[in-house]
Amino acid sequence: MERAMEQLNRLTRSLRRARTVELPDDNETAVYTLMPMVMADQHRSVSELLSNSKFDVNYAFGRVKRSLLHIAANCGSVECLVLLLKKGANPNYQDISGCTPLHLAARNGQKKCMSKLLEYSADVNICNNEGLTAIHWLAVNGRTELLHDLVQHVSDVDVEDAMGQTALHVACQNGHKTTVQCLLDSGADINRPNVSGATPLYFACSISSNYDAQMKSLLRIVRIFCHVFRIGPSSPSNGIDMGYNGNKTPRSQVFKPLELLWHSLDEWLVLIATELMKNKKDSTDITSILLKQKGQDQDGTSIPPFEPPGPGSYENLSTGTGESKPDALGGKQEASADCQDVISMTANRLSAVIQAFYMCCSCQMPPGMTSPRFIEFVCKHDEVLKCFVNRNPKIIFDHFHFLLECPELMSRFMHIIKAQPFKDRCEWFYEHLHSGQPDSDMVHRPVNENDILLVHRDSIFRSSCEVVSKANCAKLKQGIAVRFHGEEGMGQGVVREWFDILSNEIVNPDYALFTQSADGTTFQPNSNSSVNPDHLNYFRFAGQILGLALNHRQLVNIYFTRSFYKHILGIPVNYQDVASIDPEYAKNLQWILDNDISDLGLELTFSVETDVFGAMEEVPLKPGGGSILVTQNNKAEYVQLVTELRMTRAIQPQINAFLQGFHMFIPPSLIQLFDEYELELLLSGMPEIDVSDWIKNTEYTSGYEREDPVIQWFWEVVEDITPEERVLLLQFVTGSSRVPHGGFANIMGGSGLQNFTIAAVPYTPNLLPTSSTCINMLKLPEYPSKEILKDRLLVALHCGSYGYTMA
Repeated sequence: MERAMEQLNRLTRSLRRARTVELPDDNETAVYTLMPMVMADQHRSVSELLSNSKFDVNYAFGRVKRSLLHIAANCGSVECLVLLLKKGANPNYQDISGCTPLHLAARNGQKKCMSKLLEYSADVNICNNEGLTAIHWLAVNGRTELLHDLVQHVSDVDVEDAMGQTALHVACQNGHKTTVQCLLDSGADINRPNVSGATPLYFACSISSNYDAQMKSLLRIVRIFCHVFRIGPSSPSNGIDMGYNGNKTPRSQVFKPLELLWHSLDEWLVLIATELMKNKKDSTDITSILLKQKGQDQDGTSIPPFEPPGPGSYENLSTGTGESKPDALGGKQEASADCQDVISMTANRLSAVIQAFYMCCSCQMPPGMTSPRFIEFVCKHDEVLKCFVNRNPKIIFDHFHFLLECPELMSRFMHIIKAQPFKDRCEWFYEHLHSGQPDSDMVHRPVNENDILLVHRDSIFRSSCEVVSKANCAKLKQGIAVRFHGEEGMGQGVVREWFDILSNEIVNPDYALFTQSADGTTFQPNSNSSVNPDHLNYFRFAGQILGLALNHRQLVNIYFTRSFYKHILGIPVNYQDVASIDPEYAKNLQWILDNDISDLGLELTFSVETDVFGAMEEVPLKPGGGSILVTQNNKAEYVQLVTELRMTRAIQPQINAFLQGFHMFIPPSLIQLFDEYELELLLSGMPEIDVSDWIKNTEYTSGYEREDPVIQWFWEVVEDITPEERVLLLQFVTGSSRVPHGGFANIMGGSGLQNFTIAAVPYTPNLLPTSSTCINMLKLPEYPSKEILKDRLLVALHCGSYGYTMA
């Protein structure tokens, strides 16, 4: 009876987990059960199966005679690798070709696996049958970052393989500049000959690539070519250009010699796309491949062992085109890795040619138009170009400048661009914003008196508006010179003072341009600004001032609501943005979305009543909205439309006027590189946060007290993180990046003053902190350690969503 119950329990567990729960007694059968789990790094399942088994973790299987530790190192399954090492797996066991797990980890660039193998005494000096050591594998593939870690464990950096080649030989053969430098720094001999008498220096001189120089030369030549094409004379009657030697060349044929290059570029991209698709298809069913290979092995079919290429084939290893024969278990993955290596080596070069192709196409088009041929080219090779960017995001900033000039193409890559570091995007932004302008550090032209903005302190807003509207925009982009009437001072200090005073004047209630939001720290365009007859001209001026400030990297002392930053960026607002001007109404909209309104009898229609100069008028949210009832099915549309009415339609003229001025200095294509939080940082800088004041004015609820370990860990983390991350935390919980005047004691909530509050939440693994911005509450799980708390908090700050939520 007990045996039957045990079998039933075992069956139940197996069905629930969709796998066996016990290993077969036979090592040969058991290893093929474990292998797919090891390759997928399913360490918990592997641990459970090994715990109740007598399986030999050093069992070598297949024609290659590798252990599971080889498989884990080859695939980068670090958790399973550590588990096997703890179970007694031999880190120095050599397969039939003499390769150890460390060799395979080095060959495939598995940094974490290498580190763990070294911890468990893996021998870095072991050679395989061809004399190759781990540093040979790192050198041949140019894995410099791993070589730095490994070379300190190597007894002889000039260890030779069977052909007398050192790691420096193969690094020079493959043109890996940084790897060569690392080996030289570690004492490698650049004049050591191999069996043929060739030294690393010989390979460096004869084989090492100069692709960077070639790319720069190509782009420089194409730029000059395009410039000459644009300024070259043409006959208005027949469209023929006259050369200096008197020969006649049809203008349409000028770029014809480059067609062969563009054709080769297209062929390369098609070839890479084919390889990507092939490898994607090969990786879809690895389990069936493994079972098939196991069957072949059992039937006696010959499976070739792993045979590293000879010294003469090192180049092929680097490019992924050689005859390196992967073992039967890892072949598909190695093929994919080879394809990725091809991408790594060719992406930058091909991207430079793409940039040259764009320049040639665009110079033949009218200003402001993108060549249809180039758009078709990008659309055709969309997947490959995205693969290039994913492998090396700097390609966007180095070569894909065409994205800024074509919204259709930009939309394809925007998610990748916005995933790049804020600093890199800022550099790209200013590089293109100032392209074509003289370098202010190199050109010191005297200030023309006619270019000085002469303003009056006692009427700084109006006088500044008048002089800026009359000034030459191109000259203002290059530099600003300001002088206050009756004062002699000029220079950057005066310019900074001018921007600081103007930023305060823009939100001066006397001009009725902006109103203060509910949080008391941010401003929103005033829907009733028309009480000032010149309000739209003033909004245009406000846009010019913020555009000029951004252009010249001058910070302004003004903060806007999140929704207004969205308007500047062209990002649609949502109902969460309503909280900045009407928190209670935002709660009501949230309630409608969160609850079933079918039987409540609200009798809402797609219209709202609005006070227009004292008279109540019904405003339809869409045509015929007054006769369309809001139902459970269409309530989301109602919330979005009423949000657009409150946040956009009511102030559309003001927004348009502001953007007209702003875009005189900041192109829309450039500003869209940022989100609304980043735009605030660009315009107003990083606010300072007093952590001691924060702690002093924080309340605790739902079980937390100030002395609790979790709370102490939290504040220690807040003090440890960067100023930028503290701002993210403040935004995450309160919806604002700033502390109001008077400090944290004056933070506003949905119903008035509301202290920053931390509420306890029961801990479950991987649970992230959440927030309720309407009441400034951080819902912090009861994490078991400071490390877990910090990790989960930073994930929430960097990857979580911002916005208004219900408590």
